[in-house]
Amino acid sequence: MISANDLSPAELAALLHFHADAGVEWLLEEEAVDRFAEFEAMKAARRPASAQQERPATGERPSVGERQTSPRPTAAARPAPVSGPQPAIPDGEAVQQARFVAEAARSLGELKTAIEAFNGCNLKHSARSTIFASGDAESGIMVIGSAPSAEDDREGLPFSGKSGQLFDKMLAAIGLNRSSVLLTQVIPWRPPGNRAASAAEIDICRPFIERQIALAEPQAILLLGNFAARFFFGENDTIHGLRGRWKDIVIADRTIPAIASLHPQDLLTAPVNKRLAWNDLLAFQAKLKSLSLLRN
Repeated sequence: MISANDLSPAELAALLHFHADAGVEWLLEEEAVDRFAEFEAMKAARRPASAQQERPATGERPSVGERQTSPRPTAAARPAPVSGPQPAIPDGEAVQQARFVAEAARSLGELKTAIEAFNGCNLKHSARSTIFASGDAESGIMVIGSAPSAEDDREGLPFSGKSGQLFDKMLAAIGLNRSSVLLTQVIPWRPPGNRAASAAEIDICRPFIERQIALAEPQAILLLGNFAARFFFGENDTIHGLRGRWKDIVIADRTIPAIASLHPQDLLTAPVNKRLAWNDLLAFQAKLKSLSLLRN
C-alpha cells in the first residue's frame, strides 16, 4: 500500500477526485467504530432466544435441573440491535411501489415529495441528491437527460458543471434558457461511479419519469444522450443512429413528438460532433415555432 506521505499534492488531488467520482463521500467516521463488536452484536441479535441462554464456563453440558432453573437473560442483558442498511426490496415489489406512489401524485410537487421519500431503489442510498424536474412546467417544452452526473449530484440540479455550462449555450443558441423549459433526468439518482443503471433500476425509475411527463404535458421533448434516446424510443442503436429524427412517444395516452441529440458531455469529449448537435437543435427550434412555443 502506498502511503499518502509518498504522494505529491497533484497525485493526492487526483486520487481524491477519483474517489469523489466513484461515489465516496467520506473517508473517516466522526467517531471510531468497532466493526468486530458490531458484527458480533448482529450475530447475537439474529441468534434464536434459546441459544442465548447462559452456558457453564467449563464447557460441560448443564443437567436437566440446571437447564430448568437457569435464568433467562433480561432485556438489558441482550445485545442491543445494530442499525444497518435498509433491507433490500425485491425488484418486482419495488416496481409496484414506484407505480403506486407515482400514480398517486396529482402534481409535480407531490411527485417530488413522493420520490424523495421512496426507498425502493438502491441508487438512492448511494446518491447525495434526488434530481427532479426544474424550470417552467407550463412551457410545453421538456428536455430530458439520461442520469445525474457527479456535478448534478453535488449541486442537486440537472445539467450542472461544465456540461451544464455548454448546455446553457446550446439553449441560448435557439432562444431558450433554463427557466423557459422543464429540465429533468430519466434516472433521479446518480449511479455510483457513473456506471450504467441496471435493468431492475431502470424498471423501478420508469414510473417516476413517465409521471413527470404526464403531469407536465409537454408538446415537444428533446432527449439528450444515448440512454435517454434508447429508453424512450425502445431501440438499441447508438445516439448517432437515433439522433436527428422526430419520433412519437406515448405517455399516459398522450402522443408527444420527441427528437434525440448528443448529450453536452458527449460534445465535451468529442467537440467535432457539435455540428451534429447544432442541426438537431435547429430541428427542435423549428418544431417549437410550428407549435407556437417559441417566438420567431
